Amino acid sequence: MSTDSFYRRPLPESLISFSSPQGRRLFREALDAGTMEGYFPLAEQFHTQAEPAFCSLGTLVIALNALAIDPGRLWRGPWRWYSEELLDCCRPLDVVRREGLTLEDFACLARCNGATAQVHRPPEATLDNFREALAVAGSAPEGQHLIVAYDRSTMGQTGSGHYSPVGGYHQGRDLALVLDVARFKYPPHWVPVKQLFSALLPADPVTTRPRGYVLLGRAEATGQVLCSVSCRERPFSEVFQQLRAVLTTALRDAAPDSPDEAVAVLLRHLPAEAVDLLDLSFDALGGHLVPEHRALLNEIIHALRQSELFRLVAQALA
Repeated sequence: MSTDSFYRRPLPESLISFSSPQGRRLFREALDAGTMEGYFPLAEQFHTQAEPAFCSLGTLVIALNALAIDPGRLWRGPWRWYSEELLDCCRPLDVVRREGLTLEDFACLARCNGATAQVHRPPEATLDNFREALAVAGSAPEGQHLIVAYDRSTMGQTGSGHYSPVGGYHQGRDLALVLDVARFKYPPHWVPVKQLFSALLPADPVTTRPRGYVLLGRAEATGQVLCSVSCRERPFSEVFQQLRAVLTTALRDAAPDSPDEAVAVLLRHLPAEAVDLLDLSFDALGGHLVPEHRALLNEIIHALRQSELFRLVAQALA
């Protein structure tokens, strides 16, 4: 047998295996208390992450399918269904395979694919806030799921940053059920809430900020049509900060007397990154969409072309 391969890891003593007699008893008690409602749609869609660094994508796949969100893109044959390879709009899969996703990347990807995403980070989010979120997600039969981004080593496990959905909450024992998407490594397990919250505190080396948790729900409409605008190699939030700094200074210095002059000033000082980011051509945005989404994109572009701002921009560029 190869000495450089592994088949699962033993759970640390502070964690309780879901399938153990004690784990099953906890499940029954939490179910009777009404804080395991979110477990069933998650368990119905549960699977193992496809790559060692795909914990974020695997977690999101489970949540999106549990929320019954139509991806609007083909998966196999005539079927539309979420899998990791469809979650390629915010960061290339090769980059995720090497680097994983930050909490902001995860939330952006969730929103682009039809979910609402409420990001909570310590220290703004407290232990009591975390308990409240666990209770809300655990008692919601549909429409709300809690995702944790945590540091494995804080929980006595091997590895570092990891994502997984939370399947339920035992309020009496103050335990959360983590449905670990790396099932090849650890089984689903009950963890003391204080310990899980402590695992949210270590800084992500990429952002230098604590990790945290995300409450996912189903959005009224998918953001997928404009996902290419808001999430590319450089996030829109970064470009927006540059735009605000550059354009504010340009407008102050030029002191334009009319909207036409203001638009001309803005266009002269528009950073190249923004031009690339805001490419609204149909080929750039609509190539991979299903007919329903392509039609919606056509409507959005048509509406933009009818706006007064579009007329001013076209006039300035003429």
